[in-house]
Amino acid sequence: MEETLESLRILTYHGGNLDVAKRLFAEAPHPWIDLSTGINAHAYPVGVISPEAWARLPEASAVAALEAVAAAAYGLNGGEAVAAPGTQSLIQLLPRLITARSVGILGFTYGEYARIWRQAGLEVQNVETLDALAAFDLAIVVNPNNPDGRRVAPEDLVALAEQLASQGGTLLVDEAFMDFYRIQASLAPNLPQNALILRSFGKTYGLAGLRLGFVLAKTDLAHAFRRELGPWAVSGPALEIATRALTDKDWLVEDCRRLMVARARLEALLTGAGFDLIGGTHLFVLASHVQAQHWFRHLAMAGILVRPFAQHPQWLRFGLPAPQDWPRLEAALQQG
Repeated sequence: MEETLESLRILTYHGGNLDVAKRLFAEAPHPWIDLSTGINAHAYPVGVISPEAWARLPEASAVAALEAVAAAAYGLNGGEAVAAPGTQSLIQLLPRLITARSVGILGFTYGEYARIWRQAGLEVQNVETLDALAAFDLAIVVNPNNPDGRRVAPEDLVALAEQLASQGGTLLVDEAFMDFYRIQASLAPNLPQNALILRSFGKTYGLAGLRLGFVLAKTDLAHAFRRELGPWAVSGPALEIATRALTDKDWLVEDCRRLMVARARLEALLTGAGFDLIGGTHLFVLASHVQAQHWFRHLAMAGILVRPFAQHPQWLRFGLPAPQDWPRLEAALQQG
């Protein structure tokens, strides 16, 4: 029983814990369909990787080239992009690089921010309004928000950064799910002096295993992140693939169109099964049901993992299925 409860706790903390789900629902059919993450099921075609990318340590010039491409792709104006082995590695560094005594986080969101700052011994509070964040040394906004897709206008974030600056505070904006929105929806084109942005690569491009992310920051803080990351933080294959992908605007536009159609299809399936839609992004849908825990187990027994939430037991988050996985999801939702 204790092992079962611990497994359920793990499944509510992060998406993507497929090994845990397989142990907990050992009789479920294979292969599993993992809809518990917000990762694009339509991966960018990586193409041919040069032998040198595997055989040599990454050159500083290749890292600088990718960072310049990322800065342009994200519309960064006044600052630098720093490449890292996934945004989680950057989150781990935050307490070492940002001076703060109190941390405010907007709403219910990605749990690693609260965990990492509490682990560093700081006071952390979740607040419901943007204005309330001005009372903290560090304000954190996930935009669009995970898991409900809430978006904050960049001009409102600039105003918050100005309030924080008057008291020596810092604004951190996580834009992991921003890629499919217009550049003007991001804070990057108007990055305040006391703000930084985290951007994920793997979610949008369906290449989470590549482990690549970026921090967008003013020069001094960008250099501090580089020093902490050390040499060769990003692999040669990641440099080649990401440089190719971030300059392929046609792929991004076409995939955005495809995802909008897929999201509408998923929303129709969920409402047909009695779910109420709460929100989402191009890569996931958040829905509510009074029997959400029943649905979680029912889908898991069908070999489909979705994301439950301990704090909101009526919520489930559904990633968008790959083309071959729609029939199984449709059947499971119809049989629930």
